Amino acid sequence: MSDPDERRDTGRYDVPLHLAGPDADPARRNGHRRTARPAVAPEPAPADEPAPADEVDLAAAEEPASSGRPAVNGGRAAAPGGPAVADRPGDVWDRRVASGLSFLRRRLSGDYEVDEFGFDPELTGAVFHPMLRLLYRDWFRTEVAGLEHVPAEGAGLVVGNHSGTVALDALILSTALHDQHPARRYLRLLGADLVFRMPVVSEIARKTGGTVACNPDAERLLSSGELVGVFPEGFKGVGKLYSDRYKLQRFGRGGFVSAALRTGTPIVPVAIVGGEEIYPMLADIKPLARLLKLPYFPVTPTFPWLGPLGMVPLPSKWLIQFCPPIPTAHLTDSADDPLVVFNLADQVRETIQHTLHELLERRPDPFGP
Repeated sequence: MSDPDERRDTGRYDVPLHLAGPDADPARRNGHRRTARPAVAPEPAPADEPAPADEVDLAAAEEPASSGRPAVNGGRAAAPGGPAVADRPGDVWDRRVASGLSFLRRRLSGDYEVDEFGFDPELTGAVFHPMLRLLYRDWFRTEVAGLEHVPAEGAGLVVGNHSGTVALDALILSTALHDQHPARRYLRLLGADLVFRMPVVSEIARKTGGTVACNPDAERLLSSGELVGVFPEGFKGVGKLYSDRYKLQRFGRGGFVSAALRTGTPIVPVAIVGGEEIYPMLADIKPLARLLKLPYFPVTPTFPWLGPLGMVPLPSKWLIQFCPPIPTAHLTDSADDPLVVFNLADQVRETIQHTLHELLERRPDPFGP
C-alpha cells in the first residue's frame, strides 16, 4: 500500500493565558488584536488566528523536512519551534476506507487498464501481492539475494527450478521480486496449458500477468521489454517425490532458450530453496490422478488426511538466489541450431543445480529461523 495522503488541518490552537508569559498583550485577553504602528513592520498573525489564505505557504506542506521548512506530521504542520502534531486515531482508517472505496468505484466503472494478455497491474498490486506478501515475508521468512543481476529495464528471461507439489514458488518469486527490486518490476510468468483451462485459476493467472508457456507469447513479451519468468521442469518438477527434492528434472526441448535467442534477451538463472518442504510429497496416486485428469495426485503428511487443513503449507525457510545473467545477443543467428539451444539450456540447468547445493549448505535446518 502506498503512503497515506497528507491533509492540512486548519483547526485553531489557543494558548492558555497563564502560559503566555508576563508580557502577554492585555488586549488579547478581551479577544482583540493589537493594531500595528505604521512605522514598524507588521507583526505576524497571532498563534490563535489562522493565517490569511494568500499568506499560507502550501509548498511547505509538500517539501521534506530536510528542506528547512516546518515539518509535517500526518498531514498537519507543526508550529515553528513546537512539536509535530500527530494524526488523530481515526485519520489512518478514514484514508484507508476512502482509498478502498475509490478502488471499488474504479473497478465497478471499468476505469482501469489491462494489456493485450489481460494483465491488470492495479488489481495485482492492490489485492494479490498483499496476500502473497504475508506468505513470503512472514510465513516463509524469505531471503532474496542477487537482485542486481535482474535488469532494471528492458527484457530479461528469469529461469527457475520448480517444486512444492503446488506451484507457490512461481507466485512467491514474482511477489518478492516486485517488492525488493529497486525498479519494482513485474514478472510475467509462463504457465502450462492446464492452468489456463481451469475456470477461476485461469482468470487469476491472466490478471496477475501470466500467459501460456509457448514461444510466440514469450517472444512477444520479451520483444516489448518485459521481464518474463519460466520454469522449464513443468509438472515434472512440481510433482516429484520428496526423496527427489532439489534434483532438477529434464528441461524439455529448450523452448525458453529459443525465445531468448530470437530476441537477444539475457537469461537470468534463479535458484529457490524452501518450496520442497511446504507440501512434502510422499506418494503419487496415479489411478486417481488419471480419473481426475490431473498430472499427479499427491499424498503428503497432511493431505488428504486433514482435509482442507492439509492445504496449509508448512512454514519452511526460503532462500532465493538470482545468478549472473547469461548473454544471448551474440547468438541470435543460432536460434534454430539444436546444438546451441541444448548447450545453453544445459548451462542454465547446471548453474541452477550448483546454486541449489550452495543454498542448502547455508540452510541446514528447513524450518529454522
